[in-house]
Amino acid sequence: MNRNTNLINILRFVLLAMAQIFVFNNFNFFGFINPMIYVLFLYWYPIKENKAIFILLSFLLGLTIDIFSDTLAIHTTATVSIAYFRPTIMRFCFGVNYEFQSFKLSNTTRAQQITFLALLIIVHHLIFFMLEIFSFANFLLILKKVFAVGSISFVLCLLFSSLFSVRRP
Repeated sequence: MNRNTNLINILRFVLLAMAQIFVFNNFNFFGFINPMIYVLFLYWYPIKENKAIFILLSFLLGLTIDIFSDTLAIHTTATVSIAYFRPTIMRFCFGVNYEFQSFKLSNTTRAQQITFLALLIIVHHLIFFMLEIFSFANFLLILKKVFAVGSISFVLCLLFSSLFSVRRP
């Protein structure tokens, strides 16, 4: 990883964590919807970088959110799980293209990028709300929260990714 990529990843980490902690944790749409935009770090992290460092950074991101949200490692567990399952989700979304060494997220179609982001958010939120509610008797409540919070998170993540993405010439 070159120096510029390190700086960008550190900046993304800090800004997304701060935005989540100070802005989005204070949103409370309809009494229970708090968007989780820090998932964008997992979406934007370079694909062919060291996976152990990625899982460590995901752990630190989740732990940071947990410390300030007082959520007892739920964010950490969901974030590390997504970091671990990310290559599988990418293979599903991008197919054979993912296996090439020169693969970049910016070289894929917009539909593939949206599918990848949506799957990251769905899996993250499923893990998060299953741990938060911790009862299969409330499975419909888990699905309701995954759908509601996931929808708002998805829309906000799409907005942020389109605002802060590099335009192709």
